[in-house]
Amino acid sequence: MYPDLFHIGPIPIRSFGLLLALSFLLGVLYIKKMVERDGKPFDPYLTVASYMIFFGVVGARLFYVLFHLEEFADNWGAILNPFSDAGYVGIAGLNLYGGVLLGIGSAALYCWSKKMSILDVFDYFAPTLGLGLGLTRVGCFLNGCCFGLPTDLPWGVSFPEGSIPHYVFGSQHLHPTQFYSSLYGFLLFFLLHYILRHRRFIGQAVAVVFMVEALFRYLIENLRWYESEMTFNFGGSSITYNQVISLGLFLLGLTIFLVQWKKPMPAVSTRKVPKK
Repeated sequence: MYPDLFHIGPIPIRSFGLLLALSFLLGVLYIKKMVERDGKPFDPYLTVASYMIFFGVVGARLFYVLFHLEEFADNWGAILNPFSDAGYVGIAGLNLYGGVLLGIGSAALYCWSKKMSILDVFDYFAPTLGLGLGLTRVGCFLNGCCFGLPTDLPWGVSFPEGSIPHYVFGSQHLHPTQFYSSLYGFLLFFLLHYILRHRRFIGQAVAVVFMVEALFRYLIENLRWYESEMTFNFGGSSITYNQVISLGLFLLGLTIFLVQWKKPMPAVSTRKVPKK
């Protein structure tokens, strides 16, 4: 567990933040390569990426705050203040699906306003979700968050004193759910990259990523630890709010697939976009 990788003067470079920034950079470079391969200008996609990144971070923070209001009841400025009383720099506490929902929503509105095909644009972005998960979940492990429940499996991991996992479970061995999610993310990236290169209809990559991500997230939630604020009882069973969102994403992906799969794929331009 290495929440701080190194320091530049008094400023710590946090592992999660660095891997998150790296995932944004690599995602943008990937989209640039793929859209230019198909003879499309990159600038509109860069604007969409900017919307997704900015509103994704805002949404991730907003959803975390909404489910942890008691943490900020005595200090509402801590929601946006990067300087904590403990002396570290950075904003701790993000919710993945909050970022996904607000990021997608803002990008969709931009595409609609510019008369760009929302599904076509999002097909190019779909693989980057897997890439981002693969990288940032490693950051989660180094940060000591998003940890799993106790396990007797030989690859269970324990966390050091002072970490949140140790506070909750002591020295018990826990499911390394961060690594489960990271491996899944990289596999998802390669799957979606293949689909994007050989897609048979507009929206195919989007439909697949919504359905596959929803299924994986619903299942992995059963191995992760959550605060009571993130769960509720339904039909005598405990379910997380992320699982509810997962069900919605799956239905959305299934709907896109059923509506789009018989529509012909437009011809891809072979024109090379000049590099600036």
